[in-house]
Amino acid sequence: MRKRFPIALPLFSWPLLMCLVASWVQAPLAARPEQAVKPIKVWSAVASWYGPHFQGRTTASGQTYDMFAPTAAHLWLPFGSLIRVVNSRTGHSQLVRINDRGPFMDDRELDVSFLVASRLGLIGRGVESVRIELLEVPRRP
Repeated sequence: MRKRFPIALPLFSWPLLMCLVASWVQAPLAARPEQAVKPIKVWSAVASWYGPHFQGRTTASGQTYDMFAPTAAHLWLPFGSLIRVVNSRTGHSQLVRINDRGPFMDDRELDVSFLVASRLGLIGRGVESVRIELLEVPRRP
């Protein structure tokens, strides 16, 4: 019995030690940015949204469209670009990833998913003036 106790003690005390150490460790600074990310480019545009009719279809990037994902369609931004869309009227904003092409209407530059439209307050209006802030463009291999 005495031989097992020295082996069992570290085995059972290890999880307790990890809990104590984990409470002292702080999240990395990258998880809590002190300053807002500066956009690469900022411009105004007209945005609309697309939803249930396109649910499950394949986007131009090859992904399956999910109307509950924070995605959007843009005519010339590279797939994978990260943008912040700000409703000019309300000030609400949402981070969005470009994964499709469109809209194919002359007066519109951005089509956002249902999720993004609901967070920006576009659902009832359908079309809205927005500010687009380009935050990240994917690197080319």
